[in-house]
Amino acid sequence: MPEAVIGLTLVAVGTSLPELSISVIAAIRRHADVAVGNILGSNIFNLLGILGVSAILQPLPVHARILQFDQWIMLGTSLILLLFLYTGRRLSRLEGGALVAGYGIYVWLSFTVFSG
Repeated sequence: MPEAVIGLTLVAVGTSLPELSISVIAAIRRHADVAVGNILGSNIFNLLGILGVSAILQPLPVHARILQFDQWIMLGTSLILLLFLYTGRRLSRLEGGALVAGYGIYVWLSFTVFSG
């Protein structure tokens, strides 16, 4: 199994559990701004801050799978989330379910179709 698949699924879930717990608590307390801001802020910082510092210290090779599959999934998901947040300015249960189902499909594709 390629390291990219492990990093994009198992490691990502493990490192995102703190954000998930904070967002769930914020949602239960009806602080949607904290929930959405926590996730978006964490992802933006990881993408720009952590990846940027890592690339400054050591140039990072990008696996072909990321260029062919994962970056397009990330772009598409970002556009879908943008659409969800601008229609009614709230993320409904149906939209949340669609996002979770989309992640399930992404993980399934990662381990079956795009694993090698």
